[in-house]
Amino acid sequence: MNLGYFISKRISREQRDGFSSITHKIAIVSIAIGLGAAIVSFLIMEGFQETIKQKIFSFSSHMIVTRFTMNNAMEEQPFFYNIDLYKNYKKYGYIDHVQEYSHKAGLIKTDDEVLGVVFKGVGKSFDLNTFKQNMVEGEFLHLPDSNYAFEAVISRTIANKIKAKVNDDIIVHFFQNPPRFRKLKVVGIYETNLSDYYDSKIIIGDIRLISRLNDWADSVAGGLEVFVKNTEDIDKAYTTIGEDMDYDLYIEKVSDKYVQVFEWLGLISRQVNILLVVILTVVCVNMISVVLILVMERTQMIGLLKSMGAKNGMIRSVFVYSGIHLIAKGLLYGNAIGLGLCFVQYQFRWVQLNPHDYYMSFVPISWDWGMVIMLNLLVFAVVTLVLLVPTAIVSRISPIKAIRFD
Repeated sequence: MNLGYFISKRISREQRDGFSSITHKIAIVSIAIGLGAAIVSFLIMEGFQETIKQKIFSFSSHMIVTRFTMNNAMEEQPFFYNIDLYKNYKKYGYIDHVQEYSHKAGLIKTDDEVLGVVFKGVGKSFDLNTFKQNMVEGEFLHLPDSNYAFEAVISRTIANKIKAKVNDDIIVHFFQNPPRFRKLKVVGIYETNLSDYYDSKIIIGDIRLISRLNDWADSVAGGLEVFVKNTEDIDKAYTTIGEDMDYDLYIEKVSDKYVQVFEWLGLISRQVNILLVVILTVVCVNMISVVLILVMERTQMIGLLKSMGAKNGMIRSVFVYSGIHLIAKGLLYGNAIGLGLCFVQYQFRWVQLNPHDYYMSFVPISWDWGMVIMLNLLVFAVVTLVLLVPTAIVSRISPIKAIRFD
């Protein structure tokens, strides 16, 4: 049997009462609270980032293909979208779907309000399964086989401003020469809570309405939206598609188009990493204090073991094993606290948020088990290495002085 491990077990059994027992409990609690806080923080961060990204990708796809132009206007330069990417996207194993779209600026005029909007036209290839998470009332467009739909899906923000409900009629005036307008029926209401980018200005309708207004052919659109199967393949798809496209077309990642949002999400990651460093620092300081107290209480035992021929390494292992025992207990309780709190929030959504400020109505949880395992290993490795610092004083203890120590 390992002598150091055997002695550490005897010590832990004898120290169930007294001051050292209190310090051990403090160490276990600090590790448990630290790990629990880290797990909660990272799973909330992952959930927050995933929710925001899903909202953006569900509305704007992962990549956008448009005709190359130096114009920064909302309306795109039209092109024939029946290119190889649209017809044979399955040859790219990582592309899930491709759909056409167009934009046209206009305004909604009511008796009390005049509101500038952007009409986003979509076709029958529109991926409703991806978008339906944003629908909160009514239903999506009914696109006929001939002509175009006199229907629109508006945001809750726009609906509140113009005081419109499902099945109400709205009149959309389009900016062109000569000006034109269309009376559309509101069939559904969506909400992403990303008002700066979508909810405050975009309404959705039939792409053939824009084609009719602009006198475009049937196979002409303002751009293509490209969805990938796995977000990790976005860069690969971006490079491959960019090499295969014609030179007059331009491909852009949505993460680059809305770079401010994605940089903000990256800033959140850095803040959570800083929190993890603070937690590890507090836990390490507590463990150093606990082991120092344990060494001081066992000074006479150290002297006796040295007088009997025990080497410094064996004696240090006694206190390292004792520290590891405390770390293991702390990790066990920390996982119970962190995962328990996340499970309760995931199931019952008790902690609510203001969606206008946080872009979501409740604190989201993303079950990233790789992250949980990494946090456990990181805490265990760092705190175990820190245990070597206070145990280093064992080699400086003189056997004669230690035996006489009181």
